[in-house]
Amino acid sequence: MLINRFVVVKCIDMEYGVASGLFDRRIATHGKDSAVTRLFAPPVFAGFGPAALHGGPGAPVLERVHGQRPAVLKKQIHQTCPRQPGVYGMIDTHGDLVYVGKAKNLRARLLTYFRPHSRDPKAGRILAQARTIVWEPCPDEFAALYRELELIRRWRPRFNVQGQPNSWQHAYVCLGRQPAPYAFLARTPPGRIFAKFGPIRAGSLAREAVRRFNDWFKLRDCPQTQHMAFGDQADLFALDRKAGCLRLELLTCTGPCAGACSRADYLSQVESARAFLAGEDATPLRQLESAMKEAAVAQIFERAAVLRDKLKALSWLHRQLARMRGADAMGAAIYPVKGHDEVVRWYVLHSGRAVATVTPETKSPTRVDMKMLLDVALQRDVRAKPADRVAGVILLDTWFRRYPRERQALIPLQEACAG
Repeated sequence: MLINRFVVVKCIDMEYGVASGLFDRRIATHGKDSAVTRLFAPPVFAGFGPAALHGGPGAPVLERVHGQRPAVLKKQIHQTCPRQPGVYGMIDTHGDLVYVGKAKNLRARLLTYFRPHSRDPKAGRILAQARTIVWEPCPDEFAALYRELELIRRWRPRFNVQGQPNSWQHAYVCLGRQPAPYAFLARTPPGRIFAKFGPIRAGSLAREAVRRFNDWFKLRDCPQTQHMAFGDQADLFALDRKAGCLRLELLTCTGPCAGACSRADYLSQVESARAFLAGEDATPLRQLESAMKEAAVAQIFERAAVLRDKLKALSWLHRQLARMRGADAMGAAIYPVKGHDEVVRWYVLHSGRAVATVTPETKSPTRVDMKMLLDVALQRDVRAKPADRVAGVILLDTWFRRYPRERQALIPLQEACAG
């Protein structure tokens, strides 16, 4: 009996310049004896592909070692792997890239995988799958960090968790929906809203933060079908207005549906909420922290725990939005970094992301060079997906938080052009 099975092999996005398509494997089975006939052989892993920050044409050079046993891989790495920054990849028996990582020192990092008593358990599982280890030297740690994120989002290795394009979604924090605006999350902000902020990382943390946010500023969060009746709104007949939920009794809503506040008072709360989201007023964080400490000193630990949870949620939201504000305020700048080869490379930063680099041959960029780089930066920033932009902004923000003195090296693009 002949049984045909068709297996679809993962496609790679053409956006990154990597071959794309469906590869068909047809397997014919005859009882116990089976023969595999590949009508279209799956692509053999030949390289990581082009680099967004690479100054020249083509893909960077890739080096590799192969072995069936860890001892063989370890020996080859010790002999051939350089002591310089770069990215590396683990390839399994099927030729699939299962993990991508970065390192300040490629040889030292890869050798840690072969230390069973001190390595992370995940590293052991990755090494057990690996039959080929590849690496790509980078000029410096900053380039390696961006290259790692680029490769994870391109190849989506199954052992990588952080940086995956589908591991999380983005969302905007919106203030809107008349007649009583409130905060809500939206992938695509609707029209006619009061204000929008972000994008930020969506998920349970974002939903919890927005819920706590509405509670603190006492904004409603009920469906649009709920009728609103402000206290200064005249009625033809005397009505017994009742709140649509328990939040009015819990003092977490001003009750615009029950006439418990005037329209002016409610809009004043909305304006205070906007100021917090815009980074103009961090008073709620200070008030929550002070109240939490007072409750702890008074040994009212349940109240202190509740205040701690509120502070944690609002602080997370404040930090996420601050990252995006900082990215927007950064504009275009040059970040000079001395590489492993003692050559200073100029990375072009735009809206909080690294988008291009000046090649080592161009040691003194002219105004024309800078204008061309800025045009490239603007084009890439326009084409970038919101999730990719958020990932790049978070990476750059994390880098400068880890090395705060590096911010002093930034040169505004106009100043670089003038020089």
